[in-house]
Amino acid sequence: MRSAPLFAIVILLSAMFIVPGMGWAQSEVIQSFSSGSIDWSTGRVVAVGIGAPPADAANMAQARAMARRAAITVARRNLLEITQGVQVDSITLVKDFIVKSDVVRTSVQGVVRNAQVIDTAYMSDGSVEVTLMMSLNGEFANVVLPPPPVGVLPPEVPTIPPPAAAQVYTGLVVDARGLGARPAMSPKILDENGKELYGSAMVNREFAVQQGMVGYTKDLSAARANMRVTDNPFVVKAVRVAGASKCDLVISNSDAGRLSSAGEHLSFLQKARVMFVLD
Repeated sequence: MRSAPLFAIVILLSAMFIVPGMGWAQSEVIQSFSSGSIDWSTGRVVAVGIGAPPADAANMAQARAMARRAAITVARRNLLEITQGVQVDSITLVKDFIVKSDVVRTSVQGVVRNAQVIDTAYMSDGSVEVTLMMSLNGEFANVVLPPPPVGVLPPEVPTIPPPAAAQVYTGLVVDARGLGARPAMSPKILDENGKELYGSAMVNREFAVQQGMVGYTKDLSAARANMRVTDNPFVVKAVRVAGASKCDLVISNSDAGRLSSAGEHLSFLQKARVMFVLD
């Protein structure tokens, strides 16, 4: 009889650890495909491939090794297919760059070929399932992100210091829930007149390559608390989406004015300290 309260305590403690983890997973922005997915919150692409054992294998060990090799080949093919569909900006997919440039095609294929095996499952029928993972950041981002425009200088930081009582922001969070916005590697933020407030021309390329132009989540609280925007982000609500693929966000002119008047805003925008909250 005394074991019942102890059992209840164990269940309660388990729930305390499990529920937050479940909530975090549900806040991730994931684009699913039949053979894998793109996790825009972590910047990772995964793909699965299945290989069957050859009928003429000398033994079980050889059959499994050959099936695994075949699974990796299939997974790479699936990963390349998913990667080609990655949205770079509002009008361009990775495959558009691949078609136009042999250099881009070779570079992307190289990144896919070096993808990490994160799981291998051996089935009872002798087949093998392999899961590969690659990052959208780093080498891949360096290949597909647009280079800084030649001859265009980044806007200067205002020389007039803000009033002593002015709020000092450390990042930007744009809440785009309910607008049908979609993730991309190089999105823009515009005001209602179409003026670009944030984009690839403003961001330091090193930051964009290493951590991406923006971070994505489905939870506003998670966005506010994300280390990317540190401890006091400027939070605004997007009024609509823009661009053919609905990747760019439009904020009100009043919010745009508040953002531009913050003397430190260029610093955190240049460092890509930006989060988008999507559905």
